[in-house]
Amino acid sequence: MHDVIIIGGGCGGMSAGIYAARYGLSAMIISKEIGGTLNEAHKVCNYPGYKDISGFDLMLKFKEQAESLGVEFTFDEADKVEKKDRSFIVHTKGRTFEGRSLILALGLQRRHLNVPGEDNFIGKGVSYCYTCDAAFYKDKVTAVVGGSDSAALAAILLAQYAEKVFIIYRKDELRCEPINKKAVDESEKIEIITNTNVTEAKGDDKLKSIMLDREFNSSDDLAVDGLFIEIGSIPSTVLAEQIGVEIDDTNLIKVDRSRKTNLEGVYAAGDCTDTPMKQAITAAADGAVAAFSTYQYIKKKKVEKY
Repeated sequence: MHDVIIIGGGCGGMSAGIYAARYGLSAMIISKEIGGTLNEAHKVCNYPGYKDISGFDLMLKFKEQAESLGVEFTFDEADKVEKKDRSFIVHTKGRTFEGRSLILALGLQRRHLNVPGEDNFIGKGVSYCYTCDAAFYKDKVTAVVGGSDSAALAAILLAQYAEKVFIIYRKDELRCEPINKKAVDESEKIEIITNTNVTEAKGDDKLKSIMLDREFNSSDDLAVDGLFIEIGSIPSTVLAEQIGVEIDDTNLIKVDRSRKTNLEGVYAAGDCTDTPMKQAITAAADGAVAAFSTYQYIKKKKVEKY
């Protein structure tokens, strides 16, 4: 029996583990891998204490600190959660764990284009985090795939650095907010290519061009240095729903200021929650708050028991 089981090995989950251990709680982190979506960030330049660091290396430092404090790790995929009278049961592919409380740090899964070459150039021209990587494309040619606010904001930020920014959207008009559309239209660096899909990413040691499903400027091969994919994310909230945790209309976990869900003993942290900003530092902060709330909950339950 653990005091707290944390599902998720990204910034939120790792931070929760570190803080839980410092409060004297026995903590278990269950995650298929360490890092989550941050592993896709070639360089992180907005996390305090590091001028720049790869997302993967940053997560290794989180793991090293957590292990030094006695946090246990199980590298497996949690596929079922059950609520008992005074505890929670978490099932992985091969084992079962029990905890007095639960912190859900399930993260988001970035949608991929799933086209040839895409995976080959992750961190070498293909990015899913414009706030992480935009500054690396100073005076370069970039493309953003998508038509939502995230795509528009990516293009607006990239235009501060890049020589040229293409927005490639499969429909005939962007569906972003008017204020963002106005900023896109007024930028001399941004050009919109509508009714078009990216079908392949090409290059050698790094991205050199992308293939389009229709010609643009008499060619279906568009030379770019960077491709930013902003076609949405998929919240990983299936486990939360299994035990009746409340989800909002965008499929994110509802939490209060203490990161408590509607279910007693269950807290949530990071990108899977309805907090608006999705960044490494905010996920880490969420994890710290969730661990503190868990500590208070466990302490109260122990007092009630005796």
